[in-house]
Formats: sequence, C-alpha cells, structure tokens
Amino acid sequence: MDRFRMIFQYFQSNSESVMNGICGLLTLASIKMYTSIDFSCPCLLQYNMAYSLGIMFVPPIALFLCGLILNRQSLVMLEEWSRPQGRRKKDPAVIRYLCSSIMQRAMVAPAAWIIVTLLDGRCLICAFSGSMDPEKFVDFASASPVQVQQLLAKVPCKDEELMRNNTSRKAVSRYLRCWSQALGWSILLILIIAAFLARWLRPCFNQAALLQARHWSNYIDIEQKIFEETCCEHSRLFAHKCILHFFESMRQEVKLHSFSLSREGEGSEGDQALLRGITDQDQVNKLLKMWYYEKPPLDVS
Repeated sequence: MDRFRMIFQYFQSNSESVMNGICGLLTLASIKMYTSIDFSCPCLLQYNMAYSLGIMFVPPIALFLCGLILNRQSLVMLEEWSRPQGRRKKDPAVIRYLCSSIMQRAMVAPAAWIIVTLLDGRCLICAFSGSMDPEKFVDFASASPVQVQQLLAKVPCKDEELMRNNTSRKAVSRYLRCWSQALGWSILLILIIAAFLARWLRPCFNQAALLQARHWSNYIDIEQKIFEETCCEHSRLFAHKCILHFFESMRQEVKLHSFSLSREGEGSEGDQALLRGITDQDQVNKLLKMWYYEKPPLDVS
C-alpha cells in the first residue's frame, strides 16, 4: 500500500514530467503506426487525393485529440476557465499558460506523423500524380487527355499493366517524392528553429510574469488533486459511519444471529474529527456547491 502511495505522490508532484513522457510515447506510437500501415493507393483519379489526404491528416487529428484527453491539465484549464468568479478572481495569464503548454505537447505527435508521411513520399505521389503536367514527360505527351489522366492516376501503382513498361512513371514518382521530402525537411527545420528561438528568446520576456503563471498553474492542479483526495477520504469515513448506524439500528437482528458488533466508541473521536462536522447529505452537497461557485480566496493568513 505504501508503495502505491509513493507512486501516486510521484505522479502528483511530477505531473509535467509525466505529461512529457506521455507526449513522447504518443510520438513513438505515431511513427510505429505509420510504418505498420499498408498504404495502398486506389489509383483512381477521383479517389487518389481523398485517400492520401485522409491518411495524412485524419490520424494526426486523432493523435491531437488523444494528447488533449490524456493531458490532465486540459481538464484543469477548462474548469478554471469556465468556473464562476466567486470569491477568487481568475487570472487570464494562468489560463493562457496552461493552454500554451497543453497545445505544445498535443501537437508533437501529429507533427511527427505529418513529417514522417512527407519524408516517405507515398501520400504526396498518390495525391498529386494526377495533377502533373503531361508535357514534361515523354510517354504522356502523345496520349489523349483522357488517357493521360488515367495514366497519371496510376503512377503510384507500379504493378499496373499500363505502367510496367512506362519510363515516365519513375520520373513522376521521383519528382513528387523530391518535393515531398523537401517539404518534410522544411517543416522539420522550421519547427526546430521555432523551438530554438522560443528557448533562447524566453529570457528576453518578463520572467516574473512567467514564473507567476507557472506557479499558479501548478497550484491549481495540485489543489484539485488534494481536494479530490480529501473528498475520497471523507466519503470513506462517511460511508463507514452510515454502515455503523445501519448495524446499530439492526442490533436486535444481529444479536439473534449471534453476530458481534465492533466496540462502540472505538476510533469515533478520530473519525468525527476527520468528518470535519459534515454529517449528512445536504451538508456535503452544500459544501461541493460552495467549492464550485465560491472558491475561497488564496489567503491563509
């Protein structure tokens, strides 16, 4: 039990490190998913682009949503943004800091998927082979417009009979793969430069405001965790008291069946202290409503 408590306390005090680990796992999972996908271009003019763009952008959207769902701070930010003003003011800087942190982590896995897809090149070849200019390639220049469109749409399918002996198919594939890889490396370089600038230009901004936003964002997260722990502890003790009252009211029936009740008063004072004077359902509901609508000010003096 103590081991589980230590693990829980570690996760509680290192939530940022845990989120970074989840972000890394999602990134590795996205790369593994793409390498295991059997990419099969339909080689039909009306379906090529839809299929390729779906492979390129639908999984990143799903990975982005998974990043938001798995990040505990997403719920913390939404609760802080949507809660009533109450007796505690809301700090927009803290909400902006939380939103920025959440988005940065959630975007890593989708960005990795898109970059890997572009560096591989198959999606771009399938999507844009039908949009190439046939006059740039010898085998397509002499064909009719309808045949040209059919041939270009079948460029990704090297096993097609029409494309086996077509020398321009490889030229189109190489051309589009070069553009795809150039775009992938460009996006990767832009992201690295952006991360470098964000890292090195951060000291140029107001560090005091950044420290305040980071501190209070961590505080909101920890406060919510401690409140949930306290509610669980109170619920357990409240349930224990209710069960004891039930058995107390059934004393005669228990005696008839030769059951022995626990000694009265044992630990009752400690339990009463932990119940903090909240001893019925209406009081619990009132407390929870007050916590939501009238959060206490951050002042313990």
